[in-house]
Amino acid sequence: MSFQTLYIAEKPSLGRAIADVLPKPLTRKDGYILSGDQICVSWCIGHLLEQAEPEDYDPAYKKWQAQDLPIIPSEWQLKPKSQTRKQLTVLKKLMAQASVVVHAGDPDREGQLLVDEVIHYVLGGQTQGLRIQRCLISDLNPPAVRRSLASLRDNQQFIPLSTSALARARADWLYGINMTRIYTLQGQKVGYQGVLSVGRVQTPVLGLVVRRDQEIEAFVSKPFYDVLAELETESGEMFRAKWSPSEACQPYMDEAGRVLSKSLAENVVRRISGQPGVVEKVESKPRKTEPPLPYNLSALQIDAAKRYGLNAQRVLDSCQALYEKHKLITYPRSDCRYLPEGHHAAAGSVAAAVASNMPVFQAVVDNARFDLKNKAWNDRKVEAHHAIIPTAKKTSSTSLSETEVKIYGLVCRHYLLQFYPAYRYQDTRAEIRISGGLFIASAQTPIAMGWKDVANCLDAKLARDLSDKKAHLAHTTTLPPLKPDQSLHCQRGVLLEKQTQPPAHFTDATLLAAMTGISRFVKAIEIRKILKETDGLGTEATRAGIIELLFKRGFLKREGKKILATPVGRGLIASLPAQATLPDMTAHWEAQLNEISQRSLKYDQFMGPLQVSLADLIGQAVQHLPESLRGVSGPKQTSRWNKRRTSASGRKAKSRPNAQTQT
Repeated sequence: MSFQTLYIAEKPSLGRAIADVLPKPLTRKDGYILSGDQICVSWCIGHLLEQAEPEDYDPAYKKWQAQDLPIIPSEWQLKPKSQTRKQLTVLKKLMAQASVVVHAGDPDREGQLLVDEVIHYVLGGQTQGLRIQRCLISDLNPPAVRRSLASLRDNQQFIPLSTSALARARADWLYGINMTRIYTLQGQKVGYQGVLSVGRVQTPVLGLVVRRDQEIEAFVSKPFYDVLAELETESGEMFRAKWSPSEACQPYMDEAGRVLSKSLAENVVRRISGQPGVVEKVESKPRKTEPPLPYNLSALQIDAAKRYGLNAQRVLDSCQALYEKHKLITYPRSDCRYLPEGHHAAAGSVAAAVASNMPVFQAVVDNARFDLKNKAWNDRKVEAHHAIIPTAKKTSSTSLSETEVKIYGLVCRHYLLQFYPAYRYQDTRAEIRISGGLFIASAQTPIAMGWKDVANCLDAKLARDLSDKKAHLAHTTTLPPLKPDQSLHCQRGVLLEKQTQPPAHFTDATLLAAMTGISRFVKAIEIRKILKETDGLGTEATRAGIIELLFKRGFLKREGKKILATPVGRGLIASLPAQATLPDMTAHWEAQLNEISQRSLKYDQFMGPLQVSLADLIGQAVQHLPESLRGVSGPKQTSRWNKRRTSASGRKAKSRPNAQTQT
């Protein structure tokens, strides 16, 4: 057998999609496919390699001992995963015969590293004489795959992306392995029996939930008061305006600007009832709201959780099936919500496929304006992958599961809304003076509903929730025509007594939203700025797994839709130094990893300081016993944890989780 070019896909499904567009006949072998012109297509099966365990570096590390920490490999090792060793052997033989290797991993940081590490492992880093190219595929349908195969790039261009992913993987290994061992050992000293898994991302996520639960428990509700003025114009038109307290009222208000003094509010009601008012200022501006951008994975998971109560992992699994099995959507693990401008030309064929696959969208497609090109189409916003959108493939929706239909419907809905005009409205704000007090009246009056009419109609047809309809109703408040110096009459003041409410417990939707918008939970201005410019906690590909991992490890539990911390989760957070439970460290990491991918920071400049800080954290752990875990029972271990390991005392105990799950 001889061939010129070898394609290495990340998964068999992608390998088959590539082979299907190559010259026929295709010869299917064990672990690869050969085309009619002797091009070979093979694949990984996810990660074929994994980070070596500590005991692979030194058998003494099999026993968990504080004096061995921190464990820092001098030369990093990868080892074949036992369940995929056969496919790695296939790739070794094929690479030995190829002149050109085409890297066809998924178009993201992890996908870049996944195939790169196989190439370097097999070739020992010696790639001289072998041409390595990169193929970026985000749509598994034949026309899209052909376009990608015709647009190969030099894999050298992606080395910084791969280096960034490598630095992240090794840093997570160092942090997870060492912090898990030291806290598990410290936990044993207070009688806690179980593995205390600590990770760079999972632990700050757990910290979010623990702090939210504690905030709710400590919350004390208190009354506050609003005052409304019921106003009448000279022509008899009625409307309401809300009191805006002056600076003199500050001593009677809380940090959120709410009036806490009932007597103060009652006094305002008495002073304005039956009194004249005058319009001091009127501002009225036409505004517009563009359609919501197409989805990235997190936005889709958040929407699906709100509308259908689906957890993040279930949404991701459905997306993978829609992408790989059904080929109905583009690459789902995307962090981008924009589309390449060149994709706009295919809108008609994509929309026709959507209408064919789900007839409920037929009228939307018929009335769409495919000449519109809004801000969603922006080449500058698109890097390795674009937003999740439908493909041009036609199929029967009866082949989809109920969950897949829901997810596909959401993706189609957001895509088709791009071809409808903006929602336009008049935004009016009036300032009114009554007995010396300032009152504000505002309204958003629709001018042209645009995409909102379509969204409301679709939501009704698809039995969606009423979020859009509620938003529509909120915008239909009107004010009578008002102008400065216009006289009004306040018929009466209305006192509204309300109660402050505690924050809500996290749900799947709100925890995902917190992970993506983590900057909201950070006080330090500089850290908040960094987090706004990064992807938040975790990545599109890992967030669902991180949340599920916290459940599997017994740190989180569900009560209906609520996500709560368990006693073990609370005890762990209380035992750790604050920097391990807050997102600040992740902010620094992500900023630096991004700099590596942009060639502005070197690998060693990231790893060196990290190793120093890790030693400091271990030193802190040794000095303090985790008293918050004394008397706390460990969770039942999952089968993944039911391997045996030698504990610090030399007894057999539950195994620690695999290093690659420490995130």
